[in-house]
Amino acid sequence: MMTVESSGLVEQITKSDHAVGIGDKVIAKKRCVKKKARLQLKRPAVRDQAAAAVVSTTLQKVFDSCRRVFKGAAAVPCAADVQNLCRILDGMIPEDVGLSKDLQFFKPKTEAEGTPRVTSATIYKGHNFELCIFFLPASAVIPLHNHPEMTVFSKLLLGTMHIKSYDWVDPLNSDFLISPSKSRLAKLKANRIFTAPCDTSVLYPTSGGNIHEFTAITPCAFLDVIGPPYSKDDGRDCSYYKETPCLNLLDREEIEEYKADGSCYRWLEEIETPKESEMDGIEYMGPKIIDSTA
Repeated sequence: MMTVESSGLVEQITKSDHAVGIGDKVIAKKRCVKKKARLQLKRPAVRDQAAAAVVSTTLQKVFDSCRRVFKGAAAVPCAADVQNLCRILDGMIPEDVGLSKDLQFFKPKTEAEGTPRVTSATIYKGHNFELCIFFLPASAVIPLHNHPEMTVFSKLLLGTMHIKSYDWVDPLNSDFLISPSKSRLAKLKANRIFTAPCDTSVLYPTSGGNIHEFTAITPCAFLDVIGPPYSKDDGRDCSYYKETPCLNLLDREEIEEYKADGSCYRWLEEIETPKESEMDGIEYMGPKIIDSTA
């Protein structure tokens, strides 16, 4: 077994000293602090140890494409750029980021000790975009959360996971789409199981399932391309939600047009950062990328 120890990468959640108000309700936020973490993976034998650190052509293409696609905080990628980046990501294999289904972590019989925790490794993070890998043991959950003002490409590299996602039905100023508890009405966009290899999924600031939840059915890993990254200072903090049925909508004539399409709707209420969102961070040790602008 090989132990990979981070140099203090991400993401132990601790209590913070700030809060965000929603109507009369105050949602306490929590702050991430750096923490060392361990993730034990058994690597397959390689004849040339230097091969583990070589540049991945596909990963480099992803990085170069991101340089062109993500042009700033307010810019949503155009359709042609989205299509091109999806084409590159669709061609990715686990080995492009130094992974393999032969790693012990991805064996179906692997059992996590205690509560399964998600682990992340950041490949690159800049002002306009971020590349990050998430490792989920079987039954681990990334709770329902949003990506404010972001476009996110997700590529499942290994394993099987269930994804549920929502979009807001209307902006906040639509009063009849806000419940007395200050929940907001959201429309279900996806509620299905994905198994690698599969196509890349894309979410946008107001569409594509911007609010989503991941549940690992088997041990799995996925790559997120996030543009722009989360930033509290720029108003892009992560919020978490709980969902409740829309039983009290049945008598509201104003939203008959929404019910008529046969879609599923839920109230989503912002909650404090759940314990399940806590993650461990490790150093990325896969193939490198070359940043020609650095």
